[in-house]
Amino acid sequence: MSYEFYAVNRKITHTFVFYFLTKNDTIVKRRIFIKTTVPAALGLSVFGLSACQGKKKESSQEKKMETLEIVAPFFKLSLAQFSIHKMIWEQKKSPYDFAALAKGWGFEGLEYVSGLYRKSLDHILSASEVANMVQESNRLAQEHGMKNLLIMVDMEGDLASEEKAKRDEGIDKHKKWVDAAAEMGCHSIRLNLFGSEDPNKWRDYSSESLVSLSDYAQGSGINILVENHGGFSSNGKLLMEVMNQVNKSNCGTLPDFGNFCLKRENNERWQAPCVEEYDKYLGTQELLPKAFAVSAKSYDFDENGNETTIDYMRMIKIVKDAGYTGYIGVEYEGEKMSEEEGILATKALLLKAAGEMS
Repeated sequence: MSYEFYAVNRKITHTFVFYFLTKNDTIVKRRIFIKTTVPAALGLSVFGLSACQGKKKESSQEKKMETLEIVAPFFKLSLAQFSIHKMIWEQKKSPYDFAALAKGWGFEGLEYVSGLYRKSLDHILSASEVANMVQESNRLAQEHGMKNLLIMVDMEGDLASEEKAKRDEGIDKHKKWVDAAAEMGCHSIRLNLFGSEDPNKWRDYSSESLVSLSDYAQGSGINILVENHGGFSSNGKLLMEVMNQVNKSNCGTLPDFGNFCLKRENNERWQAPCVEEYDKYLGTQELLPKAFAVSAKSYDFDENGNETTIDYMRMIKIVKDAGYTGYIGVEYEGEKMSEEEGILATKALLLKAAGEMS
């Protein structure tokens, strides 16, 4: 029944806590007194307790020291499609493999990325191509019992441009993704806010575009989300000023644990090394009051399965303390592990952190 296992010393004299993650990601928490052995059925030897010791008859007093708690995580698990971008761009997998792969890795929800359906970076998806994506994605999500959650929209115009014509063009390009999200049963689209390099103008132009898109999306029940995704959007305080200025019930945030780079070398938008970063823990905390989704970014892991650049225990506590109980999307972007390994390592760490929080 269990496919993952780990143990934590709770620093209670002679007591360990063992976590078993079941196939539906329920956390089974078993507190065991040190004199009580791990059931032999596990076929495990832990902390010097051999399987043969498990055959010893336990006293009634020792049995009383065992408790079994079934603990569900306070969130559900989704997968961000960008976690498999190398499979799609380099290994030539179809983006339509997404639902099957996510199902096989034990996720419930799907977070799509519009750019992964482009034939090239400069290719603009036509209305018929978007319609085909919607139809095929719906079919596959239903086939695999998955839930469509949101579409991350990229490269569809700068919504904070100082030129009104460019802002209007960006708004129009995003509308087709609002319609697509509605047809797919998603709750949101996620967009970017690039444009003006003046923070005050950026705030005002961003607000103007978000109001327009939120009004458009209201009728179809779609939320318009902004992720901390570089530039001024990675300034949690400033982005929340935008949210408060927009003041729409269907406009909110998508906090990402790792996208808090404010400035890159040579003012590049992507790829270049980050030279100025916002505090990721403060930023996540600031964005959570307006969050409709959360992205668990990961890059690399140590020998204990902990993320080396982000304190997940701290992040998950911030998320839980904010009262968030929706989906958390795994988004692995590392280089050392394969995408599958990184995805599963991130998922395991999230569940471990959830167990520690319970």
